[in-house]
Amino acid sequence: MEKQFYFNSAELADNLKDFSLKGITELSVHDENIANDKELLRDFLLRVQKDAPELFVSIKINPKILDQEICSLLSSISSSVEMDFVPSDKGFDKKFYSRKCALLDNFGVLFGVSLYFAASENDSLKSFKERLDFSVAQYPNHIDFPQLESDDDENLPRVSGFFSAEDIRAARNIAFSCRTFYSAGRAVSWFNSVLQALRIQPSVFFADFAEWQRVNNCDFRSGFVPEDEKHSKIEKMQLLFLEMKLEEKGKGTLIPCVKDIVKINGALSRLAAEGEEATIDLVYNPEDLLGPESVDMVSFSNDVCMEHCRVKIFLESDGEPNFIFLNS
Repeated sequence: MEKQFYFNSAELADNLKDFSLKGITELSVHDENIANDKELLRDFLLRVQKDAPELFVSIKINPKILDQEICSLLSSISSSVEMDFVPSDKGFDKKFYSRKCALLDNFGVLFGVSLYFAASENDSLKSFKERLDFSVAQYPNHIDFPQLESDDDENLPRVSGFFSAEDIRAARNIAFSCRTFYSAGRAVSWFNSVLQALRIQPSVFFADFAEWQRVNNCDFRSGFVPEDEKHSKIEKMQLLFLEMKLEEKGKGTLIPCVKDIVKINGALSRLAAEGEEATIDLVYNPEDLLGPESVDMVSFSNDVCMEHCRVKIFLESDGEPNFIFLNS
């Protein structure tokens, strides 16, 4: 059973030593003081390193205070960074955010981002889509939309001169689609490669998937909650939609490759997150699917030979994932 404990920022560091005794293995820190003060953040990370090195920490950080020292400390513990991607009065600074993402990536630190629509008086649906397209290109582990935490339209942003009621509904549907397909679907490892093959922007893809969700009664309005579903169910949705989209774009020859990449990465993610072993049927050799060649799915489909196989994916005794071939 999952246990939850709550601490204020003053108590947090002093309680780290006791976390293992209380069965706490994961910690989410959304404290404005720590998030915005580099000295407090550094001290906290050092305490985690010393007193709770086995703890996984998800921590919200203002990207302005991210530098090499902080990223090095984050990489020394098991951690994930949460950042808000927000436009200023002068617009959205892509160079600033891309530098921060590259810094985290260089140190091997996982990160997720939060996006907002109608984020300011001058925000527009077009600008929101551009922020979403940019965010996906940074390979975040997940993309959150805090405005979706309530399903009540009254809690959505107010209509402005640049964001009509129709625009807000469109942005909400795109956001929910991304939340389902990308975040709940654990698509980070292969999503940009699929988009490259389809030659489509993320916001356009998510708008199309939002319509697919509406038709299939699993959209925002239906009461569907992607985080409450098993990942295998989200994966089935992904596979159905991707097959339809590839056919629509005249890319039907890529379907076996795309399906295999989604299936093997999905199985590995469930193995890591839920400890769930899997037996899957593939068209290509797993080593090829997990190799660098699969990043370019068009070239992969053209150049790599098919090798129909059934494989079992499991954890070794040392906790590392592995697979074996089974007789068909």
